[in-house]
Amino acid sequence: MNQIIEDAGTSKGGFYHHFTSKDELLFVIHDTFITHVLEKATAANKLYQSPTKRLQAIVKDFVSVFDLYKAHLSVFYQESIYLKPQHEVVVKEKRHQFKQIIKQAIRDGKDSGEFRETLSVDITTMAILGMVNWTYKWYQKSGINTIEEIGDMFVDLILHAVLKPDLSFMNEELLLK
Repeated sequence: MNQIIEDAGTSKGGFYHHFTSKDELLFVIHDTFITHVLEKATAANKLYQSPTKRLQAIVKDFVSVFDLYKAHLSVFYQESIYLKPQHEVVVKEKRHQFKQIIKQAIRDGKDSGEFRETLSVDITTMAILGMVNWTYKWYQKSGINTIEEIGDMFVDLILHAVLKPDLSFMNEELLLK
C-alpha cells in the first residue's frame, strides 16, 4: 500500500478517502478491465452476424486489454486471492459472462457450419481464454510486436484451429478487414 500511495502522490488519508480498503482497490482494478472487455464483446455480438467475425473482434479486443490495462491485470492476477467474498462474486460473474459470450460465438460457428463440427465448445473456449490471459506474463509495450500484431497472430491461430478446412480461405480475408 505504501508503494501505491507513494506512486500516486497521495497520502494514506487521500487513498482511504477514495477506497475503503485494499480489497476494494483490487476489486476496482479488476472491474475496470473486465467491464471494458465485456462491453467490447457485447458490441461485437451486436455488430457481427458471422460467428467468425464476432470471434475475431472479441479476441482482438480481449488482447488489446493487455496493453490498455497491463498494470491492472498484473496486480489482479497476482493478488486476486485476497478478494473479499462479496467482490469475488461480482468478479466471477463478469468473468462468467465473458466466457459465455466466447462459448456462444463458438456454438454459433459450429451451428452455422463455419467452424468444425468436432470442436469441443468448452475446451476451445478455455484454450482461447488461457492463451490470451497468459499474455499479461510476457507482453511488453517495448517488445518486438505491437499489441495489434499480437492480436492478429492470436486471431490467425484461433481461426486456423476452428474454421472448417474448406473455409480457411476466409482467414486471410477477415484479417484484412
